[in-house]
Amino acid sequence: MGEVAITYLGWRPALWLALPLGLAVGAAAWWRRRRPVLFVLAALAGWVVLSAYVAVMVAQYTLARQMASQRTRSQRAVRIGLLAGTVLVVGIPIWRAAGADAAMSIAAVICGIPALLGLYVGAQSELIARMRERAERAEREQHQRILQARSAERAQIARDMHDVVTHRVSLMVLHATALEVARDQDATAIGTQIGVIGRETLDELRSLVEVLRADGDTTAPLAPQPTLADLGDLVEASRRLGMPVTLEMVDDCDTALPALVEHAAYRVVQEALTNVHKHAATAPTHVRLHHTHDALHLRVTNGRAPRAGHTELPAGGHGLLGVAERVRLVGGELTARPTTEGGFDITAEVPLTRQHTP
Repeated sequence: MGEVAITYLGWRPALWLALPLGLAVGAAAWWRRRRPVLFVLAALAGWVVLSAYVAVMVAQYTLARQMASQRTRSQRAVRIGLLAGTVLVVGIPIWRAAGADAAMSIAAVICGIPALLGLYVGAQSELIARMRERAERAEREQHQRILQARSAERAQIARDMHDVVTHRVSLMVLHATALEVARDQDATAIGTQIGVIGRETLDELRSLVEVLRADGDTTAPLAPQPTLADLGDLVEASRRLGMPVTLEMVDDCDTALPALVEHAAYRVVQEALTNVHKHAATAPTHVRLHHTHDALHLRVTNGRAPRAGHTELPAGGHGLLGVAERVRLVGGELTARPTTEGGFDITAEVPLTRQHTP
């Protein structure tokens, strides 16, 4: 084909021209992936002067392969123009010398087939690259979800630890304080109560530790979560410590509350009573729950703290934040504020929408 092409051109290039041009085409081929347009121009020059059809075939393949990765219309238009221009440069001289059939056949072999192959390979490469990018993005998103889940799990564990430890230990400290002024029989009873509370605390902590050690084992036994049915025992424990607390539960409908809502309400009452023990142990306290068809209304109100005879316990500062987060997780809202009489008022409202239907 090289001899026929040279005959079509009508002249043979001198060595001083053919050698540098051949080297230039080879150098351009080396940089064809970075400078495909430059390589196409060099290949066309090699075709016109040297009938270097192999360089034209490689140039067509390279240019077509990069079509799929072009993001803008202008870039694609430039490459389409170069592909079409190469067909004309290759085909017109042959058409003049040997006719349309020969021009079409040679142009198809030199330009068409490499271009189609380049388009196919480029499309496959782009598809693989996009699939790899999507897989990497999905992996990053999955990793982010895992981090968020771990963070939420740590927050949940922190809330459970706070609810268990703070309330129980506060009761133990109050009992221990009472030992300082208790008589022999009272001291024995108080000491027994401290032991009971301590064992209950250890049991609940042991349950939490077993959950942490389970490492996803769904067959591990889990302790039942406290519900509104346990509020009586919770209030009675505060009464035994001398807190004048009353419990009022009003149920206007027969439907059961979801377990998450009951657990959140229990923790709110527990935290409220814990705060009363810390700051106003002998203040009159009233706990009221009202279950309507569309909401659960909870309120814990205590009176003024005593001015003397009571030592406040240190506060961690996370209890109300933790129970407020629990209430938000079930779609409710918690408010806590001092009253005009010098006491404190905690209210929680949990709307009972369809998503809470058991």
